[in-house]
Amino acid sequence: MSTLSITTLATHACPTAISLPPAHVQRLPERVLQFGTGVLLRGLPDYLIDRANRQGIFNGRIVVVKSTDGGDMTAFARQDNLYTLCIRGIENGQTVEENVICSAISRVLSAKQQWDEILHLAASPDLQIVISNTTEVGIQLTQDSIQLSPPDSFPGKLLAVLYARYKAFSGDLNKGLVIVPTELIPDNGTALAAILRELAHRNELGSEFIHWLETANTCCNSLVDRIVPGHPDAATRKALTEELGYEDDLLTISEVYRLWAIDVPAGSDEAHIKHTLSFHQADSSVFIQPDIDLFRELKLRLLNGTHTLSCGLAFLGGFTTVREGMEDEQLSAFVSRVMLTDLIPGIPYPIDEAVARRFGMQVLDRFRNPFIEHRWLGITMQYSAKMKMRIIPVLLHHYEQADATTQPATPQYIALGFAAYLLFMRGVTQKENVWQGERAGEAYPINDSQADYFAGLWAGLSPAALVDTTLKNTDLWGTDLSRLPGFAEAVSHNLLQLLEQGATATLAARIDAYGTVVSESMETR
Repeated sequence: MSTLSITTLATHACPTAISLPPAHVQRLPERVLQFGTGVLLRGLPDYLIDRANRQGIFNGRIVVVKSTDGGDMTAFARQDNLYTLCIRGIENGQTVEENVICSAISRVLSAKQQWDEILHLAASPDLQIVISNTTEVGIQLTQDSIQLSPPDSFPGKLLAVLYARYKAFSGDLNKGLVIVPTELIPDNGTALAAILRELAHRNELGSEFIHWLETANTCCNSLVDRIVPGHPDAATRKALTEELGYEDDLLTISEVYRLWAIDVPAGSDEAHIKHTLSFHQADSSVFIQPDIDLFRELKLRLLNGTHTLSCGLAFLGGFTTVREGMEDEQLSAFVSRVMLTDLIPGIPYPIDEAVARRFGMQVLDRFRNPFIEHRWLGITMQYSAKMKMRIIPVLLHHYEQADATTQPATPQYIALGFAAYLLFMRGVTQKENVWQGERAGEAYPINDSQADYFAGLWAGLSPAALVDTTLKNTDLWGTDLSRLPGFAEAVSHNLLQLLEQGATATLAARIDAYGTVVSESMETR
């Protein structure tokens, strides 16, 4: 069977169910520089740009920068940067099964091997936009030099690109870029802009460049929301390959639901941003407006937060995918209750509860999507950072809302999810410098920047002392969580039960113990 490529599309008949790329797209200019090759970018921003190109709206292609060693860059070259997005799910009660060959990517460059080409692109008059998704830990300030080839960090690489562009156009204020990070951290654009400014000072790039950096360029906060699970399992891949009639090493599956909310920073030219990001006209799921906090809070707390609190418990309980977990009565009850009972009341933003509950019910339907194989282990990637960003603000707000004269109720489902997180982080061996945990006698990778820290704690402390030490770590959480009344005790109790009885028995006991109270509280809301 042939591999997807321009030649394959020209010489082989494809099923009519496949949406083929129009020929003119291959000739469009490179208007977007994208840091990251992950499936989320391919499944949402790149798909939306492809959709706009098909409608003759955006008329631009994407140059992708690959910064890491993992993955297979050659797959893009073999396939002429084409990939198939298989959209599966339920929309308005109707089953959706759509196959789209996306052609928005023009080329993929290695930061380590082709840095000069990337800097050359910075001087292109066609370039207008930067998009990124470098995981939650990508937008961080480190001591970096833009003279390196390439700089170590994503902000360092981006600053080097901007500095090269500044020099190429002699500081022309009309040659700035609209920068839209999609990393799942609050105010990602604001954070990135501050890091770029600080790095510019540290690299002594001069006041004139810093003025150009701040005035000619716009960093927009943004939020992306679409479940794009990654590579399908072998059986699903085989079935899709037979359906498509060709091999695709970049085959990507996504749900139907999609959202990309992009804010207009205060003092920025909204018309200019919308004109530059003209792809928003091609899909009603793209919002460009001055305030996107409502989108962010609903998605970050109810979809991402529920994932974060459920993934460790589900994985340790023997479940592989979200869909599989939602088919289990006990785990499905936990997922529903942690969202509706603990997370919604703790959202640190003024949200109509009816709106939040409607969104929450949509999320539960998305979790039950029969076509999506979203793996719990994948959701544990950078578990600690996700816990801090998604859950800790909700936990703190829960206690802040309590009446000063009464003892606040402990959010029991958050406590159980947190305990499962601690148990998941118990590294017992190392393989190629990656800590491995153990589930039912089988090893699993702990892909977390705090893996060394937790391996040390588990090696030297009792469970109760480990909970106390972890909760008091202000460097990890930004606050002392041990001061929250009843929380440390609840986490310790859950952790001991997880250790003694396992995830399945602990989950069943907690659902039974809290079930009646939860049901009554949900009825009254």
